[in-house]
Amino acid sequence: MQNPSATLLIIDDDDVVRASLAAYLEDSGFHVLQAASGPRGMALFESASPDLILCDLRMPQMDGLELIRRVSESQPELPVIVVSGAGVMNDAVEALRLGAVDYLIKPLEDLAVLEHSVRRALERSHLRMENRLYREQLETANRELQASLHLLQEDQDAGRQVQMNMLPESPWVVDDFSFAHTIIPSLYLSGDFVDYLRVDEHRIAFYLADVSGHGASSAFVTVLLKFMTTRLLYEFRRHPVLPEFKPSEVLEHINRGLINCKLGKHVTMLGGIIDQHSNTLHYSIGGHLPMPVLFSAGEARYLEGRGLPVGLFADASYENFELALPDAFSLTLLSDGVFDLLPGDTLKDKEQLLPELVARSAGTLEGLSQALGLAGLEGMPDDIALLVLSRNLA
Repeated sequence: MQNPSATLLIIDDDDVVRASLAAYLEDSGFHVLQAASGPRGMALFESASPDLILCDLRMPQMDGLELIRRVSESQPELPVIVVSGAGVMNDAVEALRLGAVDYLIKPLEDLAVLEHSVRRALERSHLRMENRLYREQLETANRELQASLHLLQEDQDAGRQVQMNMLPESPWVVDDFSFAHTIIPSLYLSGDFVDYLRVDEHRIAFYLADVSGHGASSAFVTVLLKFMTTRLLYEFRRHPVLPEFKPSEVLEHINRGLINCKLGKHVTMLGGIIDQHSNTLHYSIGGHLPMPVLFSAGEARYLEGRGLPVGLFADASYENFELALPDAFSLTLLSDGVFDLLPGDTLKDKEQLLPELVARSAGTLEGLSQALGLAGLEGMPDDIALLVLSRNLA
């Protein structure tokens, strides 16, 4: 029910009718203003801002139709009820067309009909006002949301640019070794990351990392990984007396860093170092699946090894594994998002298929990417990363 303290403006040149309507509506709890002419009514409308207008049609100086037209132009949502003794159909149609919400004919035998019409018009006006305010709030919220989305997109673009700038060149050839990678994020930013770089004149380091979760928070950890590995290498080069630069030491360093940062993120990763003097690969596993796939002489197999995820356990230690490298080979590292692309009912089925795909792809990134259909991927549930290092492949 509309608040009965609403202000009504009655415009009628008949003093008796106007007074009787005002008295009845005041008894019903409304605040009532009166005007004996159209011009006086317009003046009160502009100065008092009533909630509803009741007006006659036949008045000197300014008739009701002209008054309705002016009110509607000035304040379209203000309800106007016509109370007129001129029961002409054309007048009623024209009044309603100009914006009147109801048309009552004098004499009113039951003033309760008038009160009902007033209350109904006020309720509708109140609802229209609420809807308008709601629309304005929605439009404001939508503008704010669009601004936030635009800012978020700018942040995403900046983050994406940072990630792209951190990634190494692909392909990268150093002596007789070649490195190539591809990363397909499930969202705009990726939680998968790869890197490879020369440690010194005879050693090359590389790793593939898969940060838990997706999106910006996981992508931030990839920045942290890049910083920690770069810093560790910098300190190693500055102080040659430090212990030998081993993959297990790198994983332990990253493990301590992630736990100390308290980001609530952990990483599965594999890190390796190729010693060109001894033709040996040293590597360490940080809870990573699938294991790297070694391809040589037409055959493909998983490397051996195991280890805890990085960033979960403060006392975690990591083991170094060693592999004598064939003269011609490729080593394929993949994040676990690749399992979403493989057929099979179980993880074991998918794992058995992966070395076969690598062998059929001749151990190349291009061949494996084609076999997995990476070119047309959209809307994957997880990030996908591939890193292939090779030597002397035909």
